[in-house]
Amino acid sequence: MNFESTIRIEPTRSDGELMQVLAIQEVVFIEEQGMSMELESELLEREAFHLLAYQQGHAVGTGRLLVLKEAPPGERGRWGQLGRMAVLRSSRGAGIGKALLEALTKEAKGLGLDGLSLHAQVSAQSFYEREGFVVSSEVFHEAGMPHVEMRRLF
Repeated sequence: MNFESTIRIEPTRSDGELMQVLAIQEVVFIEEQGMSMELESELLEREAFHLLAYQQGHAVGTGRLLVLKEAPPGERGRWGQLGRMAVLRSSRGAGIGKALLEALTKEAKGLGLDGLSLHAQVSAQSFYEREGFVVSSEVFHEAGMPHVEMRRLF
């Protein structure tokens, strides 16, 4: 069976869908990875653009785009920040992360942004590099895990 053909990416449109986003984040980041995540403000979550990935009708992945108020240091123009990319373990390897990243990038370009930044777990760095992101920082710890900042210009 070709799992990629069953993937659907949709923006969240309701509080119920936002709850699905938060549930996926909790399973992946807190339960699976043991991260100590500080809960971000409800206002921030509501202002962000969220996507849900569906596989065979079930929400299995998510990602978020925030429009930054100013460009990252050393950059110009309008930028966005990607975050909270997560795919449930049972659905990994089916292209869902790539589909989410492509949809978030398309949204950013549609908003007229000049680039994207993100804080990638070091273990996911090569995934983002394959999608055109370049490391722009030394390794740092965030939520108890090693990360690097990565950027991509359009």
